[in-house]
Amino acid sequence: MALATKTKKKTDDQPAEKGGIQSLERASMLLDLVASAGPNGIPLTELSEQSGLHNSTAFHLIRTLENIGFLTKKDDSKRYLVGSKIFMLAAGAMNENALLLEGTPVLSALSDTTGEATHLAVRSNAEIVLVARMAAKGMLQMSERTGAVRPAHATAIGKLLLSKCNDAELDFLLADMDLRAFTENTITTKAKLRRELTDISKTDVAHDRCELDPDVRCIAVPVYDFAGRCVAAMGVSGPVWRMNDEVVIKRTEELKEAALALSKALGASS
Repeated sequence: MALATKTKKKTDDQPAEKGGIQSLERASMLLDLVASAGPNGIPLTELSEQSGLHNSTAFHLIRTLENIGFLTKKDDSKRYLVGSKIFMLAAGAMNENALLLEGTPVLSALSDTTGEATHLAVRSNAEIVLVARMAAKGMLQMSERTGAVRPAHATAIGKLLLSKCNDAELDFLLADMDLRAFTENTITTKAKLRRELTDISKTDVAHDRCELDPDVRCIAVPVYDFAGRCVAAMGVSGPVWRMNDEVVIKRTEELKEAALALSKALGASS
């Protein structure tokens, strides 16, 4: 049933609800309708009908949104799609603060479920930076950028994020990367690291098999944003005597569910 059959046509002098600015509320409503219309776009007539706005009002708002890049026309048709400016704004908002805001409750729930430490990390060039960490006992430990860097080659979160690099970017990063050994299990050659990254890219699961700490095992999976980009790695770590192979399989599924929940919160489709 079209929305217009349930909604009265709105006149220009109708006051905005809750003290808002009416033109902005209407523009937001039109953007929502265009975004939900899918890849084929939506014509002005349908936007007017579904929004309850008169054609002339809808047209002026849409033309303004088009002029500033929030909307665009599909090819040479009269059907409207979300414009590039929206994606630029969304990309700009996808920073560590957004990850922390959305990721904190997910990390907390995951730590409660697993009883292990959970963490969220991003890559800054060759550095792997912890955004937040939930201790096994449920205490959230915020990590500042300074001093919160983890070695990419010796951690599950690091290898996961490296596996998302293209060949040229990976070549650049590995050229100056110090593959020093932290334990006897640490990967210390570029050839072996590349092979492991290839395996990780096939499964979207990375493992730290006591490579940074001889008593700790970790697993990590990717977190995606609205554009399908890997923007972070989420991990679970625990002592080797608790994280046996059978437990790791279980924790991996729990970790995947948590990462999916965070990805959806960041706008990922699935």
